[in-house]
Amino acid sequence: MDDGKRKQTSWLIWYVIAVVIGLLLAQQMWDTAKQTEAIPYSEFEQLVADHKIAEAVVGKDMIEGTLKEAGKNGKSKFVTVRVDPAIADKLAAEGVKVSGKPSSGFIGTILSWVIPAIIFYFIWVLLFRRFAGGQGMGGLMSVGKSRARTYVETDTKTTFKDVAGIEEVKFELQEVIAFLKDPKSFGRLGAHAPKGILLVGPPGTGKTLLARAVAGEAGVAFFSISGSEFVEMFVGVGAARVRDLFEQARKAAPCIIFIDELDALGRSRLTGGIGGVDEKEQTLNQLLSELDGFDPSTGVILLAATNRPEILDPALLRAGRFDRQIAVDRPDRKGRLAILAVHVKNVVCDPKLDLDRLAAMTVGFTGADIANLVNEAAVVATRRNSRYVTFEDMTNAIERIIGGLEKKSRILTPAERRRVAYHEVGHALIAASLPGVDPVLKVSIIPRGVGALGYTIQNPTEDRFLLAQSDLRSRIAVLMGGRAAEELLFDGDVSTGAADDLQRATEIASQMVTLYGMAGTIGQRTYNPAPQRYLQGGREGQGGLSFEKPVASESTQREIDVSVRDIVAQAFDEARAILSRRRADLEKGAELLLAKEVITAEDFPALQQAKRGASQEVSPVASA
Repeated sequence: MDDGKRKQTSWLIWYVIAVVIGLLLAQQMWDTAKQTEAIPYSEFEQLVADHKIAEAVVGKDMIEGTLKEAGKNGKSKFVTVRVDPAIADKLAAEGVKVSGKPSSGFIGTILSWVIPAIIFYFIWVLLFRRFAGGQGMGGLMSVGKSRARTYVETDTKTTFKDVAGIEEVKFELQEVIAFLKDPKSFGRLGAHAPKGILLVGPPGTGKTLLARAVAGEAGVAFFSISGSEFVEMFVGVGAARVRDLFEQARKAAPCIIFIDELDALGRSRLTGGIGGVDEKEQTLNQLLSELDGFDPSTGVILLAATNRPEILDPALLRAGRFDRQIAVDRPDRKGRLAILAVHVKNVVCDPKLDLDRLAAMTVGFTGADIANLVNEAAVVATRRNSRYVTFEDMTNAIERIIGGLEKKSRILTPAERRRVAYHEVGHALIAASLPGVDPVLKVSIIPRGVGALGYTIQNPTEDRFLLAQSDLRSRIAVLMGGRAAEELLFDGDVSTGAADDLQRATEIASQMVTLYGMAGTIGQRTYNPAPQRYLQGGREGQGGLSFEKPVASESTQREIDVSVRDIVAQAFDEARAILSRRRADLEKGAELLLAKEVITAEDFPALQQAKRGASQEVSPVASA
């Protein structure tokens, strides 16, 4: 049982004990109040004169007694104020059994006040801390304490064996491990480890996992905290927590401090900030001060991670603070294969499972995406009561991740199904006709996700880091294939199904004109700011390019718009020409798709990819 569960069980036991004691006290008080009646002293004297009192306990200020018979209200006990100092003798003379009640004295009086006060104090502290913790305030006494989660050497069991696909990054971090293990040998020539290392990359690429692996390899304490946990509603709390974090780290040295989502703390400072903005600036200033103040020879290494480096304050990135910036990008094919090999160890897979083919199919996937892919495939295999996970399960999981959940309950009319079938086969035939385009893996008219009524999945055969102008034009032509098929088969009566295709085609064409200088009439210059590094959202071929209005004069803007329009129009004309020549394949493929709902190149050989250079039926595209 871990510490959290022990504390929870301990508090539960104390709660039960407190409730039981409270109930017993309440019951005793209730029983006493139910049987005892407070009466005036005059009535007490009358009861004494009538010989109705059986016994009495005379105290310093009060008299408690028992009647021989219950009164009209059914109560046999009474209490009254003592008035006559000689009342004990009078009661004895009337034959009443009299006893005395000792005084509690000074100590008893003090305890009668102190003990309830202590009990109420602890109840108040307990309730306040519970309330404050629930509200994210952390309690008044600990509001300036760091919330970093501390892992000792035995807790951090992650090593570089658990990290795959980013070998260059692991090599960069070996120096940090060497310094933490043996700082004297590492610094024999006067070198010292960098004060701060910033891991930069898209979400899911393994930045946090790398930090834990460094701590596990070095065998040192590991302080982990998110940048958003420094700033609270109270002014000065963030700076206090930064000081407390570094003070704890110095005491635990050698150790590693890891700040995740650094952009929440280190955002570029604004002038004239007030309120929450000013509080963030104070926190950032304190972090900068701590980075300047601590000596790396003490064995404290600061690691941080962010996927938004462009918004960080320049003062954080200068030499002497975050000395080293390491890019943790999406893995290539070799890296994806290594990551798949790590994750498939945890599931029962088909011995014939081709991991290399899977790695080729997952272009643009991060380590987190691949972990999710393997888990989804295991879920799919479990759902169909299979003995192991097969390649088909992996393919279904890829479709689930990229396209969304199948919507078999979404019933399309026969006319809609027919239009969607022609639309998707149009995409697939254009992809199969143009050289250099990723081959078609699967075509389906089963609705998926929010608005996809059908989909065509292409299977990249290799990672591509550069795209030629012809490659981009071919991609636009593939996107326009669905609209071209509808126009050809339905006599120009097109539908709204090509909305996403048109948007993505326009984005690519706009990038060609304004960013890549691929329009002859515009010239070899850019009209768009460069895209943000590490934030190319989406996967390759999935519409991840950002579309911004170019910075240009009105006349130049018109030329840009005309060039974009011409590029898309030429790609559409090319797609329509190809489908006109392959109309028989288009109709045959659509009928097969309507019958089977899902087809592959094995089901329909016309979808097999054209070879590079086999462009006999592809018309040339003029430059814009």
